[in-house]
Amino acid sequence: MKYLCQVWFDDGVLDAMTQEEKTELDTNSLNYDKDLVDSGHMIVAQALQPPKSAVTVRVRNGEMSVTDGPFAETKEALGGFILIEAKDLNEAIRIAAGIPLARLGAIEVRPIHEFEAE
Repeated sequence: MKYLCQVWFDDGVLDAMTQEEKTELDTNSLNYDKDLVDSGHMIVAQALQPPKSAVTVRVRNGEMSVTDGPFAETKEALGGFILIEAKDLNEAIRIAAGIPLARLGAIEVRPIHEFEAE
């Protein structure tokens, strides 16, 4: 079964880190991604640019509106994602717990809804 691991963290935490700490975090993250590839769990992983680079698109009554950034009222923002294959939710949780950014933020684990072809 596929699970999306959404990586949520406060950019302020990263901003407060030294360059050495950031480099170590990047290295640990890339190594964990490689481990997931080697174990057959990895489907795809991507880091996202900061929320200030985002736009939000809405369509209401046939009219499109575009606004800068998300309107999150939380300090944590979506910083990336890892799409994995796991046998069940427990295995997905174990995999998510190994993501290095879990120590600084939160990993939301959500099953992928698979549509059946007709």
